[in-house]
Amino acid sequence: MPGEFYKIRRLPPYVFEQVNRRKAALRAEGADIIDLGMGNPDLPTPKHIVDKLCETARKPDVNGYSASRGIPGLRRSLVNYYKRRFDVTLDKDREVIVTLGSKEGFANLAQAMSAPGDVILAPDPSYPLHSFGFIIAGASIRGVPAQTPEQYLANIEHAIHYSVPPPTAMVLCYPSNPTAAVADLDFYKEAVRIAKKHDIWILSDLAYNEIYFDDPPPSILQVNGARDIAVETTTMSKTYSMAGWRIGFAAGNERLIAALGRVKSYLDYGAFTPIQVAACAALDGPQDCVEETRQIYRSRRDTLIESFSRAGWDMPVPSASMFCWAPLPDACKHMGSVDFALKLINEASVAVAPGAGFGERGDGYVRIALVENEQRIRQAARNIKRFLQTQETDSRGAVHELRAGGQGV
Repeated sequence: MPGEFYKIRRLPPYVFEQVNRRKAALRAEGADIIDLGMGNPDLPTPKHIVDKLCETARKPDVNGYSASRGIPGLRRSLVNYYKRRFDVTLDKDREVIVTLGSKEGFANLAQAMSAPGDVILAPDPSYPLHSFGFIIAGASIRGVPAQTPEQYLANIEHAIHYSVPPPTAMVLCYPSNPTAAVADLDFYKEAVRIAKKHDIWILSDLAYNEIYFDDPPPSILQVNGARDIAVETTTMSKTYSMAGWRIGFAAGNERLIAALGRVKSYLDYGAFTPIQVAACAALDGPQDCVEETRQIYRSRRDTLIESFSRAGWDMPVPSASMFCWAPLPDACKHMGSVDFALKLINEASVAVAPGAGFGERGDGYVRIALVENEQRIRQAARNIKRFLQTQETDSRGAVHELRAGGQGV
């Protein structure tokens, strides 16, 4: 048989798999691993959403294929959400499509709009799909430094100038996964200006738009003219703790939405209809559950920042998302993020996501997910405190030996 498949050759080994394999092995041995690695919500889906799913699933006429673009009622619910939240008016038939989570929507947009040889500008660090969705489609990625929104914008025009051929699209993701950085409306206005100047499409990932602790994050579609060149993907996974339900959306430019709809028509029949009906109940129903979710993540964030700081690991306070983007502790800065993450799980029983998995510029960091309760977070901090004390002791011992060796010479 021929060698490895072409597209598989273009994909590097999944960095997070090293930590995941070690986590599984340790748990199989009976270890109590505190998993702050994967952004998998641990909160229950609100009861009224589950009740609507069960009620609808009992009906005899809902078990067939659904609509690939999403049922009209759910597209209408998203239109109402955009009007209520962003004061943006969308056409449910031409500017909105339901996806199987935002990940599927983003990946199929990449398939629909890019060709082999296209150049795509993507943030570095960023969620892996923002690059590899296009790489799988055959395009090439130019990573642009993006520890902050300002840094990303400052480097975009430089990247455009030196890209051959010129880029066809750029990716945005705010609130950011993994950095938790938030962009304001002026950022989006400048991004739209740049994109129009250079005839570039924009794909904006807004997955964490409702997990915020300060001002509500804006949508790029609030910018006048954004729908000429932009599509935004969103998801119900984090807002309503519906990660496994696989419901998301794409909204914006009519041409891109039509292209995504055409690709999807060949690939899927849409989400199970009762799930889509339940998603309508989520978007149209009481939103106090969303505020409760925000407050839980805020409490976890505050607990993590305070307890990890006392343990000797200082990190910036995120203003949105369910993540902390943490530079490696001082005693461990000589390690790469993968080695640090493996050492942490082996010696402190705490799993985190190595920053190298989010791009070359993420290697001095790890992503910490707020997916354990406060008690478990404090337990993780105690474990980490002991771990860091060991690292500092080992470091001092190594320096002492080095000096003693130098004197001997």
